Amino acid sequence: MPDIVLLPKPQAKARAERPRLYKVILLNDDFTPRDFVVKVLKAVFRMTEAEALGVMLTAHRRGACVVAVFTREVAEAKARQATDMGGQAGYPLAFTTEREE
Repeated sequence: MPDIVLLPKPQAKARAERPRLYKVILLNDDFTPRDFVVKVLKAVFRMTEAEALGVMLTAHRRGACVVAVFTREVAEAKARQATDMGGQAGYPLAFTTEREE
């Protein structure tokens, strides 16, 4: 009788789930100068002048605007960094994050 070699049954590979994405949202306020908001958007989110101006104007008109979408850690870090830049300059500039549906 020949030697029988039993091979292990192949295991189903666990698929890595895509990380959930989070939106960084710029909240409008009536005190932070527009030029400063554009400066922060360019510095933190690497936007061009035109992109930053468009985001700032949308937030001004609608009360809030989605700036960008990242993984949770990156979104929270960028929102915190941008909000801190406003605070250091004495402005109530605020960014928040929200899970993307």
